[in-house]
Amino acid sequence: MAVREGNLEAPTRHALDWKNPEFYNEESLYHELERVFDICHGCRRCISLCQSFPTLFDLVDESETMEVDGVVKADYWKVVDHCYLCDLCYMTKCPYVPPHEWNLDFPHLMLRAKAVKFKKGEVKLRDKILTSTVEVGNFAGIPVLSNVINAVNKMGPARKVLESVLEVSAEAKLPEFQSNTLKKRLANHSSRNQAQPAAGTTGKVALFATCYMNRNEPGPGEDLVAVFEHNGIPVVLANDSKCCGMPKLELGDLESVEQAKKVNIPLLAALVDQGYDLTALIPSCVLMFKQELPLMYPKDPQVQKVKEAFYDPFEYLMLRHKEGKLNTEFKQPLGKVSYQAACHQRVQNIGQKTRETLALIPDTQVEIIERCSGHDGTYAVKKEYHEFAVKIGKPVASRVEKFAPDHFGSDCAMAGHHIEEIMGGGKPAEHPISLLRKAYRI
Repeated sequence: MAVREGNLEAPTRHALDWKNPEFYNEESLYHELERVFDICHGCRRCISLCQSFPTLFDLVDESETMEVDGVVKADYWKVVDHCYLCDLCYMTKCPYVPPHEWNLDFPHLMLRAKAVKFKKGEVKLRDKILTSTVEVGNFAGIPVLSNVINAVNKMGPARKVLESVLEVSAEAKLPEFQSNTLKKRLANHSSRNQAQPAAGTTGKVALFATCYMNRNEPGPGEDLVAVFEHNGIPVVLANDSKCCGMPKLELGDLESVEQAKKVNIPLLAALVDQGYDLTALIPSCVLMFKQELPLMYPKDPQVQKVKEAFYDPFEYLMLRHKEGKLNTEFKQPLGKVSYQAACHQRVQNIGQKTRETLALIPDTQVEIIERCSGHDGTYAVKKEYHEFAVKIGKPVASRVEKFAPDHFGSDCAMAGHHIEEIMGGGKPAEHPISLLRKAYRI
C-alpha cells in the first residue's frame, strides 16, 4: 500500500499508556525518538513553533551524516528539555498525526521522555520547587512574608543571588504572592440568581480557582464572578481543590499528577452531580481536565464526567449567547484591544470565543494574535531558557506595539505579563475577563 503524504482526516489522540512498564523502557524510548526525529527532520514544518525543533534540526545539520543517525543520542535530551507541551505542533502543523499510519504524537513522546527522566531522578531541585505550586504559594503567601518576598523579587542584587543559587533567571518577571487569596475573597460569596439552563449548559458554575489565580492574581477571579453573576449565572467556588497537576505533568512527574487527580476529580464530579458546570481562568488548567487527565485515565467514568462539564469561561458565555442568555448591555467601549490567544486554549478546539465575546462590545476593535508567548508556566523563568522564551514571544510583543492598543492581554495571565516584560513594562497586561467587567461597568 502506498504511503500517504500527509493526512486529510481530523487528528485523533490515543490514550497515554503510562501505566505500562514499557512506557519507561529507555531503549524503546530512544528507538521511538529516533523514528520521530527522522520524520520531523524530513518535514520541518514546525521550525517556528518553539525551540525544540530548531535545536533538533541544528543537531542534525551539524552531525557528520547530516541525518538523525549522526546525532549523539545523549543530545536527544536537548530537544526534550525545550518542549513545554503546548500541543500546537500536534494540533496545527504536523501532517502525520493519527490516524496517519506514521502515528506521530510529538508532545506525548516528549512527555514520555520527561517521565523517564523524572523516574531516573535526573531533574533539578529548582524544577521540583517551581512545579510545587501549592506548597510554594502557601509559604510565600504567609502575611508579612509575602510582602518581603514580593519586594525581594524586584531587587536586582537579590535576583542575581537567586539566579546563582536556584538558576531562576534574574531577568524574568516573577509573579507576586497574595496573602488575601481568591478563596478568602470569595469565602462569603453567595448568589441570588436562579440557574437558567441554555445551550447544553446548566446555568450555574463551580469555579476551579487554580494555583495562580488563587495565590498570585486573584483580581480576575473576582471579575469572573462579577461578570457571570451579571449574566444571571450563579457561581460557587470549588473549595478544597488542589493544583490541577499541569506543572507536574510538564515535569514528567506522573505520580504527582495522579495524587492531584485523586483529590480533584471526586470533588469536581460531586459538583457536576449537583448540577454545576465547571470552569477555570487558566487555559492550562482547563486543558488538564478536558484533555490530559482523560487521556491518562480513559476508562475512569468520573474523569470523563468532569471532562464533559468543563468549559473555558468565554466558551461558556458564547454558548449561552446563542440562546440570548448573554447580557450585551455594555456601557463602556474598550477601543483597540490586542489579544494573544493562549496555546492551551487554542488546542481545546473551541474557536476564538474570547475574541468573539470582546467583539460584541460597541466601538471595540479586537486584534487576535495566534502565536505562542513563549512563557509556559516555568520555562520562561529558568536561567537557561529565558532568552529563548523572549525570542519566541518577541513577534507577539511586536504585533502588540504595532497595533498600539488601548488594552492588551491574554487568557493566560502569565503569558500576558511575559509579553508586558518583553515590551519593557509601561502599559500593564489585562485579563480579558477583567476587560469584560470594565465594559459592563460593574
